[in-house]
Amino acid sequence: ATSVKGAYFTRQITDMRRQSRIGRVAEDPLMTRRLFVDIGGTGQNADAFTMWGAQFIGREVRVLHYYEQVGQDVGHHVAWMKANGYLPGAAEIYLPHDGATHDKVFDVSYESALTAAGYSVSVIPNQGRGAAMARIQAARRVFPSVWMNEETTSSGVEALGWYHEKWDDERDVGLGPAHDWASHGADAFGLLAVVAEDHMRSGPGLDRSGGFKRRGSPMAV
Repeated sequence: ATSVKGAYFTRQITDMRRQSRIGRVAEDPLMTRRLFVDIGGTGQNADAFTMWGAQFIGREVRVLHYYEQVGQDVGHHVAWMKANGYLPGAAEIYLPHDGATHDKVFDVSYESALTAAGYSVSVIPNQGRGAAMARIQAARRVFPSVWMNEETTSSGVEALGWYHEKWDDERDVGLGPAHDWASHGADAFGLLAVVAEDHMRSGPGLDRSGGFKRRGSPMAV
């Protein structure tokens, strides 16, 4: 990452390694598992579908898994969730605002499909103009609280390290986040950061996230 001009998270990942916050991270069986998604698609040239799996333990963000697939349908993603302990009725899923829109191939939204599979689903509202930079800033603020399980998140950490600003060398100006193989994992991590900040504002130890539209949970408010 240090060789990529405009890399957004070089210092944060370096600090995590120096402080041994990338290593073995244990799950707390009493706390909710959460999945944070960047939407892909099922078409031949679809963007990657990515997810970070995490738990909020007080003011710690324990990141347990990173998942990335291209061109797979919802059933494939759900099978991975179940195989890795993110079970219907127990795990919570957070989608970006486009999670409520229909897939270009199948006439169903990710929100409705995952709700039908038994999951509690929250859709994070569109942050509007400058949303990508807002997620980057949220991630930078949250990084000091993040612990990563290295064995199951290494490809996601690699994506975060590569995520960088697109640069116009001729004018020597930045053009905003580059949309490439790393941006999907980084966007999903940005979503995690936005929800984690909301969780921390709600109070350490509270197993909830306020202000987001939620579906499929009898405990939703």
